[in-house]
Amino acid sequence: QVQVVESGGGLVQAGGSLRLSCTASGLTFDDYGMGWFRQAPGKEREGVSCISRSGGSTRYADSVKDRFTISRDNAKNTLYLQMNSLKPEDTAMYYCAALRGAYCLGSWPLAVRYWGQGTQVTVSS
Repeated sequence: QVQVVESGGGLVQAGGSLRLSCTASGLTFDDYGMGWFRQAPGKEREGVSCISRSGGSTRYADSVKDRFTISRDNAKNTLYLQMNSLKPEDTAMYYCAALRGAYCLGSWPLAVRYWGQGTQVTVSS
């Protein structure tokens, strides 16, 4: 059975940093492109960032470019999201996802195969 589990969320002041982690089991981790999504209260879920199976290709939403960095360690079946210079508008539930396919194509937010349960990130002003 596939399990995708996020961790690392919490409360941080504006300008601070957090690192989210996501561990996947029950699948061949390095077969999958992986992504991070977020959903703020009253808003639709949005794709934040994705990374190809090898880690050689990444994409970012404009709102997080130059502040967030996605990475993966295939030996540990773990995905990361380093979030710097956090803003109150980054407050959301953050979700990890294994994608249908190995790459981050332009339509990657529509290509989720497995979801995690989410971890809350709250940025205070």
